[in-house]
Amino acid sequence: MSLLTDFKEFAVKGNVIDLAVAVIIGGAFGKIVEALVGDIIMPVVGAIIGKIDFSNFFIPLGTVPAGTEMTLAALKKANVPVLAYGGFITIAINFLILAFIIFMMVRLISKLKRAQPPAPPAADPEEILLLRDIRDSLRR
Repeated sequence: MSLLTDFKEFAVKGNVIDLAVAVIIGGAFGKIVEALVGDIIMPVVGAIIGKIDFSNFFIPLGTVPAGTEMTLAALKKANVPVLAYGGFITIAINFLILAFIIFMMVRLISKLKRAQPPAPPAADPEEILLLRDIRDSLRR
């Protein structure tokens, strides 16, 4: 078999296609969670704590040139190294929400799988039943 044929067989298997669909849906779902956290949850948390914008939490690690505004964007533009831990907080909350939602989905799927009653055993074929009747007749 050629390399191209082997790759074609691999690519058209159901698992590869399912994985590709899952990655695409996961990327879109990640963006939904990112928007939820950035636009809904973090502003509410900021309002409760005191109108805090987590994206502007940072610590300058170098000397700040005179006249440079003390914002994250201005410091990055001035090439001042900064430890921007506010973005990390937001991303960590994104991850926790996403992980919790995936956990709940897996848990629901597991419950649905357990809730299904076991399938009844398949009926024996007619030939087997006839052979059993013959065996039983011969024993008598």
